[in-house]
Amino acid sequence: MSTIYGLDVLREHNFDLLRGKRVGIITNYSGVSSDLKPNIELMLNAGIKIVKIFTPEHGFFGASDGLEIKDMTHPKYGIRMISLYGDKKAPTEEDLGDIDVLVYDIQDVGLRFYTFIYTLAYSLESASKYRVSYIVLDRPNPLSGEVIIGPRILGELNSFVGGYRLPIRYGLTIGELALYYSKLKNLEIDLNVIRMKNWTRDMYYPDTGLLWNVPSPNLPTFSSTICYTGMCFIEATNISEGRGTTKPFEYVGAPWIDEDIVFEELRRENFPDIAFRKRYFIPEFSKYKGEVCRGLEFFPLSYKADFIKVALSFISIVARRFPEHFAYRTYNEVLSINLLIGDKETEKDILEGRSWKEIYERWQKDEEEFKGFIEDVMLY
Repeated sequence: MSTIYGLDVLREHNFDLLRGKRVGIITNYSGVSSDLKPNIELMLNAGIKIVKIFTPEHGFFGASDGLEIKDMTHPKYGIRMISLYGDKKAPTEEDLGDIDVLVYDIQDVGLRFYTFIYTLAYSLESASKYRVSYIVLDRPNPLSGEVIIGPRILGELNSFVGGYRLPIRYGLTIGELALYYSKLKNLEIDLNVIRMKNWTRDMYYPDTGLLWNVPSPNLPTFSSTICYTGMCFIEATNISEGRGTTKPFEYVGAPWIDEDIVFEELRRENFPDIAFRKRYFIPEFSKYKGEVCRGLEFFPLSYKADFIKVALSFISIVARRFPEHFAYRTYNEVLSINLLIGDKETEKDILEGRSWKEIYERWQKDEEEFKGFIEDVMLY
C-alpha cells in the first residue's frame, strides 16, 4: 500500500481546513499529490482562495544553482509569487498582511544543509511573530525516520545551510521538523501538521510506492540523494562534487587527483554497501568547468549506504596524498566544511588522518541528546 501525502489527506477532506481563508502557500515543483497533480491546481479547483505563492531556493520552476530568484506572477494562475531566496528569506509583515494561513508543501531530503528546511524555519517564525496560522502538509523523509548522524550544529556556525541545533541527518519528516522548530524556539503559533498515511519510520523513499519526487535540480534520482548525504561535504573543498555533470554527487574528482591512488586507498576502507569505479568527467559548469577531472564514480548498493563516512574517508585520502593541491573553501571567512558538518573539530580530524570511526564516536553524545529532545515531536 503506497504512502499518502499530507496533501492527499487534505484533499480527501475537500480542503475544508482552508475554506473561506486567505491562503499563502510555500511550495515549488515538488508540491504534487501522489497521483502527480499540482497542489495549487487542486486547491483552486476546490474553490480555495490562494492569495500568494512563496518559493524557496530554485524558485517555483527549478532554476539552476545560484540564479537569483525574483518576485513574479505565475504565468497560468495569475497569483503573485514571492521569492524567499536571496536578500529576503522570510515573509515580512507586509507579505502576511492579507493572509490568514500559510501552507507549507515541499519535498525534503532529511539533511541539515538543505536550504528548504530554513525556509520552513524562517516562515514559521514570521507566522508566529505576525499571528498567522500555519499548516504543514507532511511528506516522507526519503532517508527514513530512523537514522540520526552527526553533531548538533554550533550556534556560532548558523547559516542558511545549517542551524537550529540539528545534526547532519535528523530522521524527521518535514511536519515533525516544524514541531521541532516550534519546540526549540518556544514559538507561540497555531501549527497544524497534516499527517501522511501508510508511512513508517523504517521506510526509505522507494519503500513508499511513490514515484521519485525530484527535490532539487541536482538530486534527479534517489541514488544521487543517497550520495548527497556525504558528498555534499565535497562542496566545501576544491574537489568537484560532480555539479555540472549528469551525475552530481556520484562523480567526484579534480584535474590534479591521481584516481589510481584514491581508488586503492578507499578500497581498503571496506565499505560493503557501496561500489565505485575510476572515472574521468568534464563538468559543464561549476568547479573545473570544461576541464577533465580525474576521480571516482559511486554506486550505493543499499538504501542504507552511509555516504557520510565515505565522504570523510575520501576527503582525508585526498588531503593526505595531494597536500600541495588540496584546500578547504571559505564562506564569509568561515571554513565551509565547518558550516556543513556543524563543528570545528572534524576539519582538523580529516587533515590529521583520523578515521571516520573516531569522528563518529565523538558525535555520539550529540546524537543521543538530539534523540531525547525529539521524542515528543515524532508523529509516526
